[in-house]
Amino acid sequence: MPEPAYLMTMGDGTIKQINPTTGTRVWTVTGRSSRPLTHPEMESRPVSDTDWTHGCAFCSARYMETPPEKARMVLDGTRWRMMEHLPAEKLFSTVAEFRVVPNLFEIVSYDYWHENYGYELPPDMVEHKRVYLSTEQGRRHVLAVQSAKLRQAGKSSDEIAAMSQDELLDQADAFFGGGHDVVIARKHWVDGAKTTAQLASSGTLTPDEHEQYIQLTLHAMANLYANNRYARYVAVFQNWLKPAGASCDHLHKQLVAIDEHGANADQVVHRLRENPNFFNECGVNYATYHNLLVAENDSAIAYAGFGHRYPTIELYSKSPQVHPWRQSAEEVRDMSDLIQAVHAATGSAVPSNEEWHHVPVDVDVPMPWRINIKWRISTVAGFEGDTKIYINTVSPAEISQVVTSRLRELRQSGVIADMRIGEECTGEPNPLRYRFAIS
Repeated sequence: MPEPAYLMTMGDGTIKQINPTTGTRVWTVTGRSSRPLTHPEMESRPVSDTDWTHGCAFCSARYMETPPEKARMVLDGTRWRMMEHLPAEKLFSTVAEFRVVPNLFEIVSYDYWHENYGYELPPDMVEHKRVYLSTEQGRRHVLAVQSAKLRQAGKSSDEIAAMSQDELLDQADAFFGGGHDVVIARKHWVDGAKTTAQLASSGTLTPDEHEQYIQLTLHAMANLYANNRYARYVAVFQNWLKPAGASCDHLHKQLVAIDEHGANADQVVHRLRENPNFFNECGVNYATYHNLLVAENDSAIAYAGFGHRYPTIELYSKSPQVHPWRQSAEEVRDMSDLIQAVHAATGSAVPSNEEWHHVPVDVDVPMPWRINIKWRISTVAGFEGDTKIYINTVSPAEISQVVTSRLRELRQSGVIADMRIGEECTGEPNPLRYRFAIS
C-alpha cells in the first residue's frame, strides 16, 4: 500500500496537509509564511505592590471573589501537599500555589444536569455544603459570590435584594457539585517582574511546579467523573491570552463535564475500530519518518503536528494506562515535563490553546492520552470559510526546527527538564503502548 499523503510538497513549495484524524485540509503557501514566535509587544505598565496579590479575581488576596474552593496545592518548604474543602475561615491560612474552584459561569450548568437527568448533589457534597454554610463567614462568602453572579447575569440590585438568603443559598448547588471547574495558578506575573507584560505562563513555571499543576488538574478530572454518573466525557483545556479565548491573563485550566463524547472523540473511535494502531502508524511513526519529532522522554513524546488550522505541537503519553488520572507519578511527570518545555519554547507572549484528549469512560476502544498545543497566531478568514481549506502560515518542518532549537537553549540553561530533543529521539516504531491498555 502507498504511504498516505498527509504531507505533500508541490513544485512551487506549497505544502498540502491532511489531518489523519479529522480529515482537515491545510495548505502552507509560499510567500505567506511568517516566523512563528514573533509577535507584537504587549501593552504594559509597571507592576505595583498591590498587583502581586490583587491583580485580578484569580489572584491570591481575592479568594473570596471565587466560589468555594474544592482543592488546593500548598508548598511547605520542599514538600507539596493537597488540601480539600477548606472552610472559608481557613482560606487565607495557607497560600495556594494551585487551586480548584467551580467556574462562576458554567458552559454546562448544574441546572442542565438537574433538569435533564435528575442529577442531585452526592451525599459528600451535600455535607460539604452544609458544613461550609454553617459558619457566618462561609454564608457571607457564598451569598456575596451568588449575588455577584446574578448581577453579572443581568439581575438588578433591587431584584437581588428582594430574594431571601435561603433563596440565594438554594441556588448555590453549582458551587459545590457543578461540572465546570477552573484550576488556577498562584502567580499572575513571573517572580521579579517589573512590568505587567511579564506574565507567568505554563512555560515560566518550574518543572516541579508544573507537575503539581498537572496533578491537581488530573485530580479534578477524576472527581468530575466520580461525582456525576451522567458525565460521558470531561473536556480539559487551557486558553492562554485573549486572542486564544482567555477571559483574563492569569494562568488557569478549565474542565467541563459533558453528556456526549464530542465530535473529535467519535472520529477517533471510528479510526481506531478500522485500525487499532492508528495513532502509531498515522501519528508518531509518520512524524518520525518526516523528521518532525520535537522531544521525548521515557513515557511521553512530542512532534510537530500536520493538518491543523494553527501551528500545533502534538504530545502523547506512551503509557498503556489510557486514563491519565490513573497513570503513575513517573508517567504523569514525564508528560508534564514535555508540556512545560513546549510552552517554554513557545514563549509567554504567544496566544495558545492547550487541548487535552483521552478515551471517554464508556468507550471500549483504547486510545492514548494526548495534548495539542496550538499557536493562535493567525485568523481564519473568507478563503477558509469558502473552501474549508485552511492556510497555516508555518509548516510542520518549520515548527519542528524552531521548537527544537529553542528547547536545546532551555535545556542548557536548566529551565526545562532533561529530555531527548530532535534527532536525539530514539525513532522507535510504535512507541505508544495504548493498545496494551490497563484499567
